[in-house]
Amino acid sequence: MTYMNASGESVQPAAAFYKLPPEAITAFHDELDLVPGKLRVKFGGGAAGHNGLRSMDRQLGSSDYWRVRLGIGHPGSKDRVLPYVLGDFSKDDVAWLIPFLDAVADAAPLLASGKAPDFMTSVALLTQPV
Repeated sequence: MTYMNASGESVQPAAAFYKLPPEAITAFHDELDLVPGKLRVKFGGGAAGHNGLRSMDRQLGSSDYWRVRLGIGHPGSKDRVLPYVLGDFSKDDVAWLIPFLDAVADAAPLLASGKAPDFMTSVALLTQPV
């Protein structure tokens, strides 16, 4: 077990043990630049200031892996980011967080079978207000 900022220290040994190339790995991570409850899937790219992704890039020797960006929203000002991402979710957040995470879990087989667009659509549909 490691802290999120050192994710690569866990991911790399697991990938080596299972003989997984980076492109067979999917990282789920929080994303300040997406509104709460939204997600995006992408392959490769930069760490965009995310220390956990930066650690994975360094330890894997590649940034060519899948990323599921889970929107948590931005606290508004740069000086509030650190306590925001390290703090607990509020009671108000539970209203969107629990259905969102349930939808991600329910749709995960689509992602695992290589259907990233269908995965994103399914999560969006499952989290629509009734």
